[in-house]
Amino acid sequence: MKNYKNPDENGYYGEFGGAFIPEMLYPNVEELQENYLTIIESEDFQNEYQDLLKNYVGRATPLYFAKNLSEKYQTKIYLKREDLNHTGAHKINNALGQVLLAKRLGKTRIIAETGAGQHGVATATACALLGLECIVYMGEVDIARQAPNVGRMKMLGAEVIPATSGSKTLKDAVNEALRDWINHSATTHYVIGSVVGPHPFPDLVARFQSVISKEIKEQLYEQIGIQNPDYVIACLGGGSNAAGTFYHFVNEKNVKIIAAEAGGLGVKSGKSAATTFLGTLGVLHGSKSLVMQTKDGQVIEPHSISAGLDYPGIGPFHAHLFQENRAAFFSINDDEALQSAFELTKLEGIIPALESAHALAILGKKKFKETDVVVICLSGRGDKDMEMYLRKIKS
Repeated sequence: MKNYKNPDENGYYGEFGGAFIPEMLYPNVEELQENYLTIIESEDFQNEYQDLLKNYVGRATPLYFAKNLSEKYQTKIYLKREDLNHTGAHKINNALGQVLLAKRLGKTRIIAETGAGQHGVATATACALLGLECIVYMGEVDIARQAPNVGRMKMLGAEVIPATSGSKTLKDAVNEALRDWINHSATTHYVIGSVVGPHPFPDLVARFQSVISKEIKEQLYEQIGIQNPDYVIACLGGGSNAAGTFYHFVNEKNVKIIAAEAGGLGVKSGKSAATTFLGTLGVLHGSKSLVMQTKDGQVIEPHSISAGLDYPGIGPFHAHLFQENRAAFFSINDDEALQSAFELTKLEGIIPALESAHALAILGKKKFKETDVVVICLSGRGDKDMEMYLRKIKS
């Protein structure tokens, strides 16, 4: 079995990855490349980080056996409850880690991009806790559809700057954040929220999120005496919760991996974000991966009902899994995600984020055996999406 977990020394997972960056960013990226592993693997860093994960974030998050959902789909379904983290999603795992890293690198200013707002809230939270200035870039469209999270970021002391170019969504927020980083490279660390961007960000974010799969192994063993499920399932935009969910299983050949991409209005509709179905090899935001683009390399605007999956690419970690057929990729459209969100709410009393609902929708797409142990990452809670859910109820 190949080692799928970590990139090579140049940041490549197979042919995907690398660092394609403007010359002015080389010092910052090089500083990260040379220091990130030494710092995050040090005893001092890990002691502080693990203490915060336990006593501030609330880890370990539960691995919940969803009895009613399991009965409906005639299989054994476990939900990894990342929605129960402080701030309501998996994003805090990475944000805390990166802000701690930035402090050790002597940075005083943090910038971030956000789509659904959860990464922005998590970064603003980490900066409030650790005393750093925080600027969050967010697409104008996403600011309108994720107003509760915008309010949280501002209350936490962050400055929220709208991205008004392009589709005014996540990719445009990334563009603005990268411009800022170029202009303030000496004092600033860019907390990228997903397994995208130039090396070492995909590896850095995957390592911080890998606590998800580490806990799944431990909790499964504690509950049913096995470490490895038959399936692990997660939604996939850029791919941070998916990377964390898959991390400790990608080299376990008996564990099947499923990623749920945002199909939007349908893969062939022109309003989709299903990158493995629509993407080709290209460079986006500093790394080589699969990108939704025209023949001459212009990025195609993505669409998803969920702001966190509204991205025209995937991280190189996932592109490699796709190319090697190590994971199965499904396209889930907007209506299927909504249906799954309401189903979980009615059957288990848990309101999921729209992003997580895409992962849940796999249950309606694939037949599992009664004996299968299926773990689904519930990456975030649904309070940020209540306006969308209420709209559906009214219609």
